[in-house]
Amino acid sequence: MGGCVERSVGGSVNSWRDSNGQEIDAIVNVRDNTWGAFEIKLGHDAVDKAAESLLRFAAKVDASRHGEPAFLGVIIGNGSYAYRREDGVHVIPIGCLGP
Repeated sequence: MGGCVERSVGGSVNSWRDSNGQEIDAIVNVRDNTWGAFEIKLGHDAVDKAAESLLRFAAKVDASRHGEPAFLGVIIGNGSYAYRREDGVHVIPIGCLGP
């Protein structure tokens, strides 16, 4: 995935884990210092916990240095449509990302 992002928009993909075991599956950074974070889960039953994790992570980031996230998303293995939750986190079935 990192190679695709790098070639298409000049960015990078990394993961993150802190000493307390909190982790984020993918953080996408592009050249203009724009970034987004993603959790990847198999099913819809894990969405709430994943969204909470993304929001906690975004709150830890020094926005004066790195900016606010452009996107927070949970990619799930099933489902037929993507949507934006009230807390601003997007839920995206993997099938909506491409053919």
